[in-house]
Amino acid sequence: MFSMLFFLCVFVASAQVTSSIDTTKIRIGEQITYKIQVEADSMDLVVFPEGQTFQPLEMIESYKVDTTKNKANFQLIKTYGLTQFDSGGFTIPKQKVIIGDKAFFTDSMRVEVNMIKVDTTVQNLYDIKPMIKVEKASSQWWKYLLIGILIAILIGFVLWWFIWRKKPLTEEEEIALLPPYDRAKLALQKLDTSDYLQRAELKDYYSELTFIIRKYLDEKVYDRALESTTDELIKRLNLLRDANKIELSTTDINNIETILKRADLVKFAKSAPDVELARVDRSTIDLEIDQVRDALPDLTEEEKLQNKQYQEEQDRKRKQEKIFLTVSAALLILIGTYVGFGLKYGFQYVTDTILGSETKVLLEGDWVQSDYGIPPVTISTPEVLERVDLKAIDTLQSVKRTAFIYGTLDSSFSINVSTTRFSPEANQDIEVQATVEETIQAFEKNGARNLIVKQEQFITPNAAAGVKIYGTGEFPTRVKDDFRTGSYAILIFISDDKSIMQKVALAWDSEDEYTNQIVDRVLNSVELTKEEQK
Repeated sequence: MFSMLFFLCVFVASAQVTSSIDTTKIRIGEQITYKIQVEADSMDLVVFPEGQTFQPLEMIESYKVDTTKNKANFQLIKTYGLTQFDSGGFTIPKQKVIIGDKAFFTDSMRVEVNMIKVDTTVQNLYDIKPMIKVEKASSQWWKYLLIGILIAILIGFVLWWFIWRKKPLTEEEEIALLPPYDRAKLALQKLDTSDYLQRAELKDYYSELTFIIRKYLDEKVYDRALESTTDELIKRLNLLRDANKIELSTTDINNIETILKRADLVKFAKSAPDVELARVDRSTIDLEIDQVRDALPDLTEEEKLQNKQYQEEQDRKRKQEKIFLTVSAALLILIGTYVGFGLKYGFQYVTDTILGSETKVLLEGDWVQSDYGIPPVTISTPEVLERVDLKAIDTLQSVKRTAFIYGTLDSSFSINVSTTRFSPEANQDIEVQATVEETIQAFEKNGARNLIVKQEQFITPNAAAGVKIYGTGEFPTRVKDDFRTGSYAILIFISDDKSIMQKVALAWDSEDEYTNQIVDRVLNSVELTKEEQK
């Protein structure tokens, strides 16, 4: 009674999911309509298969779920469009449907794919075209180089414009570069064009006039003329005259003293000279500037040399300042660019891009998908695998092996794809465990040690089942007696008649994020093609 009840429960559960196809025979490229029908409670979450889970058939379209209500339950119908471009008999594998927290599987189905008949009396036949050499996709390095050159030119132009370019001088800067005598004369001319006298603003007029003579004396005679009082300045001029430092007459000193003191009186509103007297004082100052210039001794050769050295030192300091500003600006631009890209893409990624990480270049380069061996192992790799000569094995009449490799065990990433064919006369059974031990021993023979071995089933995207051996260990580096922690994976596939063994072995630096991505991409690309499908 219990057995019947158990059978009934299983039947009811499995009856929730059914599958069907509209035909079991098609021609190459025609579509098969595959339907999965599910009857579930309205509260249950139903997850249908997605992706290429129908291989060896290819899913070309996934339609929306058709939902109808049946009393308290919902009836869901999911439709797929499948096809196949090779002739032969193929099996649609069981499909997994999740209802709530339970998994259900559909039945597998057999379909026949027939060749398309061609009427040769109507369709002309032609010779097979010769193979065409396919050029590998050209690298885009020149684009990055061009972008880099343009950025460098832009940065160089900005630095030249703001630092090295000889900027046009303003009027104030041009005046500041004039000799003191010329600046004093120019200041008197500007004072003549002012309207101080027309408006009787004698206080401002005398302030400008005395500043001109004081500024000239400050630069050429006494470097404290601007901050000294009138008495202090006149006393210093007399001392310089008495010491024969300046050949200025008593009359000239008295004229300067008279005008300075009159200006002091005007400043404190103790005197108000008329406009004509102010004009006379202006002419007197003009004359005294000429007298002071003539009274100054000529520069000796030593002083001229000191001035030249001083000018050269100033030029050198200005050049050093420009170099410092250029280097600082360039460093700031580089640091800012690095930080900006680092925040967006990650600092490790940017650093590896600048330094040119070998594994990053492999990951982001142009990958190659190719077939290796007979029957072929289709795999996508960063570089084309190189065929190795296995003469020692080929001398055995019962065993034929082909192998293709990239890299070595001491490199960051290595791969070995091999196909071993046993002749029927050999009557030799292929044992997976023996093959695993042989591969592990090969690793150890090449320097690997402390290998941890794990095993699980591996199914390729086109539903070929095999065994995956994987784990970690210590692998040699290119430095003598040095080891690094790494990982390895070995895929083993054995044909149904036990006559062919196909193997994919990988070893890589597991601490390198780029090699981990490379390995994931390689493993996800592995596909097998049976001989009868070729």
